[in-house]
Amino acid sequence: MPYTVFFGTSNKVEISGARATTASQALSIIQTLQKGQQEIKFISSPQEGEFGIEMLRVLAKEEEAELPMAPA
Repeated sequence: MPYTVFFGTSNKVEISGARATTASQALSIIQTLQKGQQEIKFISSPQEGEFGIEMLRVLAKEEEAELPMAPA
């Protein structure tokens, strides 16, 4: 499921978005943005609407459980 992470700096009105194809990718994007002092405004997906980081973590765990295990 695709996700868009909306972010910006706390002192500006402008908001940008970064797209991800999985919840895990969106979490990686968020981690990178936070290291760069960006404030996460909200996350959005077509199925879930707008939500926060905690919900994204839940969705990432669900996606991980649904993915087939690769043979070692």
